[in-house]
Amino acid sequence: MLNKASKVALLASALAFSGFSQANNFNYNYGEVRIGASPSSFGGEFSALLTQNAHMVLRANTQMDNDADLAAGVGFNGPMSQFFDITGQILVHYVNYPNDASESSSVETELNLGGRVWLTNQIEGSIKGGFINDHSIFAAGARFHSTEQLSLSLEAYNNGLYGPQVSMTVRFQL
Repeated sequence: MLNKASKVALLASALAFSGFSQANNFNYNYGEVRIGASPSSFGGEFSALLTQNAHMVLRANTQMDNDADLAAGVGFNGPMSQFFDITGQILVHYVNYPNDASESSSVETELNLGGRVWLTNQIEGSIKGGFINDHSIFAAGARFHSTEQLSLSLEAYNNGLYGPQVSMTVRFQL
C-alpha cells in the first residue's frame, strides 16, 4: 500500500520525466549478419518492434565446431534525449557446446543493459553490459550508417560463452 508521501514522489517523478517521452532515435527492425574473430565465429540477429519501446530478438551464433548458441527474448528501448537511447534485453539461450566440451548442451538466461548514441549524423556508438548466468558480458562498438537501409559496424565484445572477440556486422533495416 502506498502512503501519501510515496504517491507524491511517484507523481513528481512522472511529471519530471514526462519530457523524455519522444520517438525512438534508432530503428529496432533489422536483420544482421556478423563474423567474429579470435575465436572465429559466425552469427546473425533479427529484431522487430512489438510496441514503440519493446522489441523481440532472435539470435544465433556458432564457432563452426558442431556448436550453436540460439537465443530468443525481448528487448526494450527508451529515448533519453534526441541523440541517446537506453536499451536492454532479457534472453533465453539454448547452447549446444562443441564435441570436445565437458557439457553437451544447456539453457542459459541473459540480462543486459546498454545505450546507443549518435556521434555524428551517420555514426552511432553503442555499449552494453550484463550477465549470462554467472558469466559477465560486455560490448562496445561503432556503427556506420552508409544508407538508411544498410549499416556496418566494428565491435569488441564478450558474449559470456566464447570469450573476448572482435566482430564486424552488416545490418539491414527492415
